[in-house]
Amino acid sequence: MFEALAKESINIQMISTSEIKVSVVIEEKYLELAVRALHTAFELDAPARQGE
Repeated sequence: MFEALAKESINIQMISTSEIKVSVVIEEKYLELAVRALHTAFELDAPARQGE
């Protein structure tokens, strides 16, 4: 996650972690860029695979 945001020059202002999640605070103006970068990095924009 951090690498994907860094590649887009998105500065992380705060990080929070728990046993099951990692949250970050970024400037609102980077929201859409960050979402796209993370979707690509974690392949969330790929078509769903059937039967797995």
